[in-house]
Amino acid sequence: MKIIPAIDLIEGNVVRLVKGDPKNKIIYSNDPVDVAKKFQDEGADMLHIVDLDAALSTGWNDNKNNEYIVSKILNSVHIPIQASGGLRSVDLINNMLKKGAKKIIVGTMAYKDPKTIRQLSIDNPRKIIVSIDQINDMVMIDGWKKPSGFRVTEAIKLFMLNGIHEFLLTSVDRDGTLSGPNLSMLLYAVNIPNTKIIASGGISNISDIIKVKNIGCSSVILGKALYDGKISIKQAKAVA
Repeated sequence: MKIIPAIDLIEGNVVRLVKGDPKNKIIYSNDPVDVAKKFQDEGADMLHIVDLDAALSTGWNDNKNNEYIVSKILNSVHIPIQASGGLRSVDLINNMLKKGAKKIIVGTMAYKDPKTIRQLSIDNPRKIIVSIDQINDMVMIDGWKKPSGFRVTEAIKLFMLNGIHEFLLTSVDRDGTLSGPNLSMLLYAVNIPNTKIIASGGISNISDIIKVKNIGCSSVILGKALYDGKISIKQAKAVA
């Protein structure tokens, strides 16, 4: 199982949100490139970079400040990067791939235009991941603010028909809370044949990492637990 630290960006800072709420954030660093290098040096398999300003449409990123930071990170580390947050057009996605992102996480756009996701998956095999951001089995879009109308399994099966087999499953109500992963929901998704499920939301300790590995998740995103020193990448790698 891959260990993937998250680097969430708001106004150029590395932050963690609680349950996706920008009003409830902690700033951990004003140097995202340094954080990325640190995680690489500690043995991370990959980095998960999220432009929260773009995802939440805060307006701060209109001058593409975070995009510049992501580009700097891509040029500063050699481990793969999956980029996420506000990538809601083919041009934005292709631009990020050209800059060197290994994979792209697509959320809102996927639910509004599944046919385009199908074409993206054809043009970029194994590079497109669809995010399943769920609250009580309802998939949320537009920065976790609106229900998509899809249940988790409905969404996964829809996108599998459109050529997607890798999904980032985030339990929004647990994200940034250290309350433990939603194992029943993850198991529900893992049991759908021919899927790769990345676990996200609520990871708090090494035991949680072992649990998501044992149910069959392909990767796990580490956020607040890593930043708060409750888990180290070395410890996570040892059980992955």
